[in-house]
Amino acid sequence: MVALLTPDLVYADANEDFVGNSGRSREELIGRYLFDVFPDNPNDRTATGVRNLEASLRRVLATGERDTMALQRYDVQSSQRPGEWEERYWSPINAPILDAEGHVVLLVHRVEDVTELIHARGRAAAGGRSQVMEAELYTRSRELQDVNERLRLAHAREREIALALQEAMLPVPHLADHHQAAVRYRPAVGALNVCGDWYDLVELPGDRMAVAVGDVVGHGLAAACVMGQLRSALSAASRVAAGPAQALDVLGLYARAVDGAESTTAASVHIDWTSHTLAYSSAGHLPPALARADGTVVFLDQATDPPLGARPEHVPRPQAGHAFTSGDTLVLYTDGLIERRHEDIGTGLDRLARSLAAHRTLPPDHIADALLLDLLPTPGATDDTALVVLRL
Repeated sequence: MVALLTPDLVYADANEDFVGNSGRSREELIGRYLFDVFPDNPNDRTATGVRNLEASLRRVLATGERDTMALQRYDVQSSQRPGEWEERYWSPINAPILDAEGHVVLLVHRVEDVTELIHARGRAAAGGRSQVMEAELYTRSRELQDVNERLRLAHAREREIALALQEAMLPVPHLADHHQAAVRYRPAVGALNVCGDWYDLVELPGDRMAVAVGDVVGHGLAAACVMGQLRSALSAASRVAAGPAQALDVLGLYARAVDGAESTTAASVHIDWTSHTLAYSSAGHLPPALARADGTVVFLDQATDPPLGARPEHVPRPQAGHAFTSGDTLVLYTDGLIERRHEDIGTGLDRLARSLAAHRTLPPDHIADALLLDLLPTPGATDDTALVVLRL
């Protein structure tokens, strides 16, 4: 039994099995609200079929994810004998159909009618044992649904905690009025709203600034906590270090004492507007991109070293420099923006360069939005993305 529902829970279509087994004609289904066709049995005060099914369908609409329901007792009013209700047991699965932008446009409502199976199991047992078996099977199914609901509530609470962490750890930077910058964070599909990626912008004395991004291995609240520690440490080190390499040296030493910080990657760029120079260093991170006014894009890849904690002994990190012209655009990002499974990393970098060159004349806020639109997969990325766009 398969039916298509609109986001308003109106029948858009149904296959022959659904029409035949539901006891309703196509005319009684198509264009009508689901729960007008199949309301709860008013004679049964314990009926919960409508409430449970609607909750499942609303979850699919909200999350864009499939939802498998526990076995439901869902009495159906007889089409031949109005006022009489037939006992049914249904096992529904609800799934989304998404458009090109990832929005739910239809719901696939698939139902296995297991009424005969329930009754057959009951008939196979002796005497009053049939009702006991039927009740036990139904009760276990309801218990499973209750457990799933508690898990959903716990997950919702964890998402609230993650949102609070994101707001605390990844705030919008407060920069001087003459600096134009944009920051973005996009979580992976199905993940909590904050994980291991971060960005940071620190104004330094003498018309200078330190910009950094980083990526902690892993997902969830544990990775977010490690991220918070490392971001704060690098932010503090950048304020007193002679340059980005020294700041990453300090971060690397600190990371050795933080559980879960191993193999973290980070890139740091110090900008000097007086000399129009960039000093940069990378701990295993993807190279920052510099878009020039003429449309060329340069990747700052001449000072790349292994991730934090990758070497058994501490070794000073390399540092390189690059000149810039007023009006150039600097972009730092994490791997969620460009990496794709089964694709060479060079392909992702080329894609970034083309998009950045095409949008380079826009304000930083518009460039950031354009890069996310051009580069992130339509259904959503499988990894977090942190992005910084700064007009030099």
